[in-house]
Amino acid sequence: MDLFTHVLVAYLIAYGITGFAPQYLAAGAIAGGLPDGDVLFFPLARRFPILRHHGITHSLFGVTLVAGVGGFLVAPHIAPGNPWVYFVVMEAAGLAHIFLDGLTHFSVPPFLPFSERKLELDADRAINFVTLVVSVVAFYLLLGVERNHVSFEYYTWTLWGLAGFFLAYFGLRLAARFWIGRILRQRPEFSVPVPTGNPINWLLLREDLVGGRERTTYAKYRFGRGIVGGPWTIDVPTDAPAGAGPVVTREEAFARTFAAAREESPMFGQTYHFGEARPSPAGGWDVFWYSLEFTAFGRSAGVRVHLGDDGSVRARSSWYSPARWAQELT
Repeated sequence: MDLFTHVLVAYLIAYGITGFAPQYLAAGAIAGGLPDGDVLFFPLARRFPILRHHGITHSLFGVTLVAGVGGFLVAPHIAPGNPWVYFVVMEAAGLAHIFLDGLTHFSVPPFLPFSERKLELDADRAINFVTLVVSVVAFYLLLGVERNHVSFEYYTWTLWGLAGFFLAYFGLRLAARFWIGRILRQRPEFSVPVPTGNPINWLLLREDLVGGRERTTYAKYRFGRGIVGGPWTIDVPTDAPAGAGPVVTREEAFARTFAAAREESPMFGQTYHFGEARPSPAGGWDVFWYSLEFTAFGRSAGVRVHLGDDGSVRARSSWYSPARWAQELT
């Protein structure tokens, strides 16, 4: 979930708790975004993994500690207010942050440091451009267009309208995830639901790592129509096979390039991925390994690898359209 949405939802929650009280609204909005401040711990996180992104700051312990320090020791000295109200608002904002991240396919550990158990509902993308755009426009509307320009009544309607939008959006996402869970129980060839930017469209996926090989199968699912694409399968060795010289088949191209793509981008260790290959006009093969989760506007984050006739491998990270690539293969 993007930072703008975290802050806006926290602002709306604070308004629901306290009404229009600027000091509490500000405290809630700040607390809603603070867990993502863990990116500043990046150098230390290598030595102390608990400080990693989506680590201790995304736990009940972390948000309660922040709410306690902020509510009782910091906020009352910045703006007059009841410390307990500050604490409640900041705690609610922090808990909302945990829930919103847990709603996505990037899990958070709410019980750290006592347990590594994850919260991962697989109901939405980590960054969905629908909520991102709504949040950015909402901030411009609230702080620019409406501030000191319209009556307080219109401002209130805007806040409740935004709250209604997010409640409906998250409700739709969770309902869709519940339904997809039912579908998976009927289709044992798939094991993982992968949300897309559209709550109507999902990916059904299975990934197996056995005997030094990775086998990935996925299909496109659309509510009301069922499976509308696939299933497609790819099976590759996790380490580059020995050998050089010309590659004849698409399977050989996949096998020769997978390790190079994985080394080029950490995306492979973080998301589900797939690949497409085609003979290169200049000789050799072009292979595009792309994420099934890092996508936007029809394009996917991935690695393009050129495999020369002499066995040389050149890889570079890029964004590309898998649909357009697939059309060129047919």
